[in-house]
This record gives sequence, C-alpha cells and structure tokens, in this order.
Amino acid sequence: MQATLLDVLRERLHLTGTKKGCDHGQCGACTVHVGGQTHLSCLTLALSCEGREVTTIEGLAPAGGELHPMQAAFIEHDAFQCGYCTPGQIMSAVACVEQAQAGNADAIREFMSGNLCRCAAYPQIVAAIQDVAGQSAQGAGTAGAAQ
Repeated sequence: MQATLLDVLRERLHLTGTKKGCDHGQCGACTVHVGGQTHLSCLTLALSCEGREVTTIEGLAPAGGELHPMQAAFIEHDAFQCGYCTPGQIMSAVACVEQAQAGNADAIREFMSGNLCRCAAYPQIVAAIQDVAGQSAQGAGTAGAAQ
C-alpha cells in the first residue's frame, strides 16, 4: 500500500504541523505546497512528490526564527480560534497572495473556499490575507492594498 504525503509528513518525518482533518480532501487542513502549488496532502501519494520541493507550515518561515508575513498577519488579525485548521489556512493564504488571487474579499473567499474553519474565523482570515496582499503590492511598487 502506498502512503499519502500527509502520513509520511506526520508519521515518518514527524512534521505534525500539517493536520489530518477529514482525510478525504474536503476540509483543507492538510494543505501543503508541492512545487509551489497547493496540494491536499491527504490525497497526494508521497511517491508522486519524489524530486519535488514540499513545503509545510514548518518550512514556511525564513531561517532565524522570524514568522512568515502571513503567519504574523494571522496573529495580528486574530485569524484563528482553536487553531486546528490554521496551518492549512495559512498555506492556502500564501498561495492566494502569490498567485495574485487576493484582489478583493470575494476573490479571497473564492480561493480559500476549500479550507474550512469550524470556529468561523473567516472575516479575520480575509483581513489577514488582505493585509499581506497590500504589503506585497506596496513592496512591488504598486499603490494601495487589496480591498
């Protein structure tokens, strides 16, 4: 039997930040980046990732103990309550900004629709993404934050 990427990350590599939510690809708690794209690790065979870069929540922050801007924005905007879905939410949120899908709140909600939050922190999650998208736009020389 082939192992899923989620099981290899959690059970063999002891990278437990990626969460096992539904184990059916419906909640987004297991979201990671493979080759720069979001993947539901519970539906991804580990072998299919051979030779590809896999980034989990543990690898998102730069070296030196700093938080990734999205992690900092989630804290600043109180974009979590129980925290179970937070790693998957953050990984999807980073992709949302990197793929220029954070143009407005509706676009963010559509992009993030595969990530469920049982605590209903959605308004704060959208605010955190808008904050980082605005910082990214300003850093690139573009005026204004996404609204």
